[in-house]
Amino acid sequence: MSEFAELSLGDKRIQLPVITGTENEKAIDIAKLRDETGYITIDSGYKNTGATKSGITFLDGELGILRYRGYSIEELADKASFLEVAYLLIYGELPTAEQYAAFEKEIRTHTIVNEDMRKIFDGFPVNAHPMGVLSAMVCAMSAFYTGEKAGSDELNIIRLLAKMPTVATWSYKKSQGHPVNYPKNSLDYCSNFLQMMFALPVEEYKVNPVVSSALNKLLILHADHEQNCSTSTVRLVGSSHASLYASISAGINALSGPLHGGANQEVIEMLEAIKADGGDTDKFIAMAKDKNSGFRLMGFGHRVYKNFDPRAKIIKKAAYEVLASLGVQDPVLDIAKKLEEAALSDPYFVQRRLYPNVDFYSGIIYRALGIPTNMFTVMFAIGRLPGWIAQWKEMRVNKEPIGRPRQVYVGATPRDYVPMEQR
Repeated sequence: MSEFAELSLGDKRIQLPVITGTENEKAIDIAKLRDETGYITIDSGYKNTGATKSGITFLDGELGILRYRGYSIEELADKASFLEVAYLLIYGELPTAEQYAAFEKEIRTHTIVNEDMRKIFDGFPVNAHPMGVLSAMVCAMSAFYTGEKAGSDELNIIRLLAKMPTVATWSYKKSQGHPVNYPKNSLDYCSNFLQMMFALPVEEYKVNPVVSSALNKLLILHADHEQNCSTSTVRLVGSSHASLYASISAGINALSGPLHGGANQEVIEMLEAIKADGGDTDKFIAMAKDKNSGFRLMGFGHRVYKNFDPRAKIIKKAAYEVLASLGVQDPVLDIAKKLEEAALSDPYFVQRRLYPNVDFYSGIIYRALGIPTNMFTVMFAIGRLPGWIAQWKEMRVNKEPIGRPRQVYVGATPRDYVPMEQR
């Protein structure tokens, strides 16, 4: 039996269909609301608006659940490789051994960036933010792969997965004034990224398996997260049938904002500020409790998860393994440990469920690896790429209409033009 919600507007009553998802999520379908009533809804920030039906990611913030295509994030982070998860998100199922081998081979084939594209790097200033460079280079791919070179959507998906780490590491190398490193396709995806980031011309780079494993987990944890700001941007831009490259470039720009992808960078900047102030964590814990102090602990709590961020539980262990393996001695990371201990034991934070989130621990890992803070969001983008691609592909396969939000106009009412000399 169909379920409906009834809406009363004066003497008029209309029935709106209720949609139930596979995890029993409920939604009221208002697609015909304006046609039948002349009304629209207002939902600033789309906090209560479902823009699509998706089969990619399930998230329950109250219970702390995150699943990709039905698989728990805990199991995937523990057992899968990042490319396995990328395949799962994009194509709907985990690959067989043969499918995975073919997928990985295709990616290895396309890791090299066109030398003409490399010339574009020379036009960026040394102090250009790596996210700006990454966005520009991804968008530029739509100019390089056009006409006969464009290929199929599937080929463009492979190109993006293959070239994104290369472009990201080149933007980092340029910011450091270092020569770029080319991909070594004998290495796996994460190890190849690490050697492009950190290999020096004078010595052979040896990949630390603990570091590579932690990076693999981090990328998996960031691979998709339902309809967030950047993902919704990818879908909205893609709904106009813009190219995959243009859509992903738009997602990168959305992610670059400090309210979205910049959270782990803000964690390290906060820790640096505490260190510069003398390193008294008790002082800053007290300030965080004082609403009038203006200070906020970054990396604690989450706008979606009302329980412990499931990703934080996973990456916390990896963070401490990395610190132990590298033997890092860093006063900033010591401050992070003290804040973590306080937040996990202090009733003020426990009662409010202000637990350390994935951004807190990812910031610690990136800091320990020597990745500069302006590259943190780039790392996020590399991880999120498969999710963006999957969302773009799903939208196109489902033939979803072009996005066209409505508004309620609150500007000036009709008025006459006054010549400039009379104003």
